Amino acid sequence: MGIIAWIIIGALAGWIGSKITGNDREMGAVANIVVGIIGAFIGGLVMNFLGGKGVTGFNLWSLIVAVIGSVILLAIINAFTGKKKSQT
Repeated sequence: MGIIAWIIIGALAGWIGSKITGNDREMGAVANIVVGIIGAFIGGLVMNFLGGKGVTGFNLWSLIVAVIGSVILLAIINAFTGKKKSQT
Protein backbone atom coordinates (compact mmCIF):
# COMPACT_ATOMS: atom_id res chain seq x y z
CA MET A 1 0.00 0.00 0.00
CA GLY A 2 1.27 3.46 -0.85
CA ILE A 3 1.63 6.39 1.51
CA ILE A 4 -1.54 8.06 0.20
CA ALA A 5 -3.55 4.90 0.89
CA TRP A 6 -2.12 4.72 4.43
CA ILE A 7 -3.12 8.35 5.02
CA ILE A 8 -6.67 7.80 3.70
CA ILE A 9 -7.23 4.56 5.65
CA GLY A 10 -5.60 6.14 8.71
CA ALA A 11 -7.77 9.25 8.56
CA LEU A 12 -10.98 7.25 8.20
CA ALA A 13 -10.06 4.68 10.84
CA GLY A 14 -8.87 7.32 13.29
CA TRP A 15 -12.01 9.39 12.81
CA ILE A 16 -14.34 6.40 13.23
CA GLY A 17 -12.34 5.17 16.24
CA SER A 18 -12.47 8.60 17.86
CA LYS A 19 -16.25 8.73 17.32
CA ILE A 20 -16.67 5.31 18.96
CA THR A 21 -14.49 6.17 21.98
CA GLY A 22 -15.80 9.72 22.41
CA ASN A 23 -12.47 11.43 21.64
CA ASP A 24 -13.66 13.23 18.52
CA ARG A 25 -13.84 16.70 20.05
CA GLU A 26 -10.21 16.62 21.20
CA MET A 27 -8.70 15.22 18.00
CA GLY A 28 -7.89 16.98 14.76
CA ALA A 29 -7.14 15.61 11.32
CA VAL A 30 -3.46 14.90 11.99
CA ALA A 31 -4.24 13.09 15.24
CA ASN A 32 -6.89 11.00 13.46
CA ILE A 33 -4.39 10.02 10.77
CA VAL A 34 -1.71 9.08 13.31
CA VAL A 35 -4.16 7.11 15.46
CA GLY A 36 -5.53 5.35 12.38
CA ILE A 37 -2.11 4.33 11.08
CA ILE A 38 -0.95 3.09 14.49
CA GLY A 39 -4.35 1.44 14.90
CA ALA A 40 -3.84 -0.41 11.60
CA PHE A 41 -0.65 -1.92 12.99
CA ILE A 42 -2.34 -2.83 16.29
CA GLY A 43 -5.38 -4.25 14.50
CA GLY A 44 -3.12 -6.26 12.20
CA LEU A 45 -1.29 -7.73 15.18
CA VAL A 46 -4.56 -8.61 16.92
CA MET A 47 -6.00 -10.22 13.78
CA ASN A 48 -2.82 -12.21 13.15
CA PHE A 49 -2.87 -13.35 16.79
CA LEU A 50 -6.47 -14.51 16.37
CA GLY A 51 -5.59 -16.37 13.17
CA GLY A 52 -7.11 -13.91 10.71
CA LYS A 53 -5.64 -11.58 8.14
CA GLY A 54 -4.52 -8.08 9.05
CA VAL A 55 -4.39 -5.10 6.72
CA THR A 56 -4.49 -6.54 3.19
CA GLY A 57 -4.58 -3.41 1.06
CA PHE A 58 -6.93 -0.55 0.24
CA ASN A 59 -10.24 -2.29 0.97
CA LEU A 60 -13.09 -2.50 3.48
CA TRP A 61 -11.48 -5.30 5.51
CA SER A 62 -8.36 -3.22 6.07
CA LEU A 63 -10.50 -0.30 7.21
CA ILE A 64 -12.34 -2.55 9.69
CA VAL A 65 -9.04 -3.91 11.05
CA ALA A 66 -7.65 -0.37 11.38
CA VAL A 67 -10.80 0.82 13.18
CA ILE A 68 -10.54 -2.08 15.64
CA GLY A 69 -6.91 -1.18 16.30
CA SER A 70 -7.77 2.51 16.65
CA VAL A 71 -10.45 1.76 19.22
CA ILE A 72 -7.99 -0.40 21.16
CA LEU A 73 -5.35 2.35 21.04
CA LEU A 74 -7.77 5.09 22.11
CA ALA A 75 -9.18 2.91 24.90
CA ILE A 76 -5.65 2.40 26.24
CA ILE A 77 -4.95 6.14 25.99
CA ASN A 78 -8.24 6.93 27.75
CA ALA A 79 -7.40 4.45 30.52
CA PHE A 80 -4.06 6.15 31.17
CA THR A 81 -5.43 9.69 31.00
CA GLY A 82 -8.52 8.86 33.05
CA LYS A 83 -10.91 10.08 30.35
CA LYS A 84 -14.34 8.49 30.28
CA LYS A 85 -16.61 8.19 27.24
CA SER A 86 -18.58 11.40 26.80
CA GLN A 87 -22.35 11.27 27.06
CA THR A 88 -23.34 13.20 23.90
